[in-house]
Formats: sequence, structure tokens, C-alpha cells
Amino acid sequence: MLTVSQIEAAYPPQGLFPRSAERTEDLLDADSPSTGYRHFPWLLSPAPLELEKPLIRQLQGLGHILAKFQDACHELYHRSAAGEAHPWIAKMLDAGKPDWLVAAQRSRRLRQTAPRIIRPDLMLTDGGFAITELDSVPGGQGITAWLSALYAGDGYSILGGATGMIDGFRAAHPGGAHFLISEESSDYLPETNLFAAMLGEGYTIGRAETADAIALQGKTVYRFFELFDTDNIPPSRDLIDHAAQGRLSLSPPPIQHLEEKAWLALFHMPGLQTTWKTLLRGSHYDRLREIIPHGWLLDPAPLPEQAALPWLNLHSWMEVARLSQKERRLVLKISGFDPTSWGGRGVHIGHDMPSPEWQAAIERALADYPEKLWIMQEFRPGRIIEHWHYRQDEGDPRASLMPGRVRLCPYYYRHADGNTVLGGCLATIVPADKKKIHGMRDAILVPCTPA
Repeated sequence: MLTVSQIEAAYPPQGLFPRSAERTEDLLDADSPSTGYRHFPWLLSPAPLELEKPLIRQLQGLGHILAKFQDACHELYHRSAAGEAHPWIAKMLDAGKPDWLVAAQRSRRLRQTAPRIIRPDLMLTDGGFAITELDSVPGGQGITAWLSALYAGDGYSILGGATGMIDGFRAAHPGGAHFLISEESSDYLPETNLFAAMLGEGYTIGRAETADAIALQGKTVYRFFELFDTDNIPPSRDLIDHAAQGRLSLSPPPIQHLEEKAWLALFHMPGLQTTWKTLLRGSHYDRLREIIPHGWLLDPAPLPEQAALPWLNLHSWMEVARLSQKERRLVLKISGFDPTSWGGRGVHIGHDMPSPEWQAAIERALADYPEKLWIMQEFRPGRIIEHWHYRQDEGDPRASLMPGRVRLCPYYYRHADGNTVLGGCLATIVPADKKKIHGMRDAILVPCTPA
């Protein structure tokens, strides 16, 4: 079992976080107490999180299913854009996006491109996993790679292996890659520096705001900036246009519709079930139905008198807004293309809010349509587990058990041969009274191991 001293001694010289925590609200919760550790803004643990073998097997096979789901979403979008099926889908997903970005993602080159990294956010519930997001521009690769190597070095069998993150990224980006990090994403610069160093020769880092698309022709460029932020990144349009023309390779590809949470709601829409069954294998469709919570798009269009919102059995969103606090076991979140669409921001948990605030959130979501999409999902409570952690008491680190809820972030890499391989899995364990699960000072961050 690792001690605090061993973990502190292994802290990488590149660091994992910026020296200033002014812009790290997604990683650091300013209201949480200090851990007292010299480097770490989370709780340290002597051991990785143990997962039952059936859960391990599910994690190992989930990447392939999610890759096929992304492919199905991509195909459905393009069929919709061509007017071949459900033309309203592309119209809705393109609303509020710049015309040049829509044109780029519809290009022949990008139609044939898929994300090389898939990182779902999985809540561990009593019934298994529940997907809350598919992150196309994920942070945490450097932290997960470092933690995996650290705990594997102490003798643990780590999911993905000691070098799984490194091997996976290399296989998905053979020949090297140049990371471009924006100011918006600069909190992740230290861990990306570490990740690039672990990857070795051919993997370099630069600033997105000063990138030269012509100088990068023929190279693979890792896009560590969000598409909603392109107005603040002068070279971004040139980079995306070059990618659409095949002059360079952008990873993740600049395909905004694949970065929308709206697909999680569209997957449950009754009128699309025949289409999904056509685009997906039966076993994949069934598995996705199990792990994607019921969801809905917030569209202000009135329903016919005889219609109701599926599963909710209510006639309007105003009826949803008037549900009692106990009745609204629901989560409202912005779909994408907005600064609040990542890091736990733009998320409203119905049973954790006063009624006026819940109603106001729904009214805002309806007013934003269609320029900004919002979805609502069934709330599935996390399973309560216990995990060891160190809290410093008068300078003496002592291990104790903390009851908590778990978010799992597995990193799946699409190799050039089409295989999707699990590189590693980061577990974030927050105190049991927390509703939102994200990195914070009183959370435990560890890799995973078979029980």
C-alpha cells in the first residue's frame, strides 16, 4: 500500500496543475477544506479502487459499443443533413453554430473521420453503470497515466496496465502528435506536458492561439480546445479548414454534433427507435438502453392534446417544472457548444434545488432552444461504497475509510486497425452527501483494479 510520502515523492517535476488555482473550478472546489498535502488538491489513497470482475468485463467491452454508437450518430446526422431521414435532427444540431463550422463537419473528409478517443462519464449505481456524458475533448489523460504507473509500480494489477494510456494514445496517433492547448483549457497544460513527456519523441505541445496551420500540414494535431471557443483562437478556422481538406489531421475531429449530449436524449426518442435498431447491432442497442438513462430534449413546441412526454407521462415542460422536490429525480444539463457545458457547470439536479430555481432553469432551457440545446435525464443515484484515504491530522497521515459515490472515466482508444482498446480508468470518489461528482479537494482520485 502506498504511503503519502511515497506518493508525494513521485510527484512529477512537470507538475499536474497550474500554480494558480484561480481557474480550476472544475478540479478544485474552493469551499472544500484543504487536504494539507504538499502538491495534491485531492485526497490521496493507499490503494486503487477495487471493481468486481463483472464490472471489469463490462468496462473492457464498452469501448467497442460506444464507438459503434458514435458511428451511428454520425451516420444519422449525415442522413438527416442530406434529407434522407429525419431532416429535423441536423437542422436542430446545427442551430446556433457558425456556417463555416457546419460546412467543415459536413465535408467528405470529416464524414469519414471518427474520434480516436472516447471517454464516457459513468456513474456507478446499484444497477450497474449509467452514462451521463461522452467527452470528446477529455482532460485527465496525464493524471490517469501517472496514477496507473504509480499504483502498478506498487504491485497492483491496474485496469489498462501500467502503460495502457501511453500505449493506447500512441496506437491511436501513430507517428506522433502536436498538442494544441487553448487558454480556456490551460488548466490542463501541466498534466499534458507530463503526458507528452511520457509519450516520448514525436509528441510535442504548443499554444492554440499562436498555431500556424500551414506549418502543421501533414501532421496530426491534438485539438485541446473546445469548438465553442473558436472565436477566441484566431488560427482555429484555418486549422479546421485544413482538416476538412485533408491537409492535416485534427484529433478529436472538429465535428460539433458528436460533442452534443443531445444524442443521449435522441437515443430514447420513441420515433427514432426503428432507426437506431437499423444502425446498431441488437446486442449493442440493448446494452445502450440499459446504461443510458431516460432522456428528453427540451423543445418548447406544444404537444398535441392527446400526447405526453415519454416515461414522464406529463403533457408539458411546465408540468415538469411544477413537480414537487421529491418527484423531480431529474437532471437538467446544457448539451454542448457553450462554456458551461463541461466541468460540472450547466448542470441542475432537480431534487437538490428549490422550486423557483428549478422552474427558472427549465424556462431558461426552453428559451434557449434551438440556438442552445438542453437535455433532461433520469437521475440514477450512485452506489455508496467505502474507500481508503489519507487525511492529515496534526501532520500525521492516517488512513481511514470514506463512504462515497463513484464516477468512472475509462479512456478508450481507437487504433488505426479499427479496434477500440481500454487504456485506463480514473475513479473519482466524492463524499456520499455530494450530488455532483467531479474533482474537488475532498474527492479521492485513483485508478481501478479487479477485486
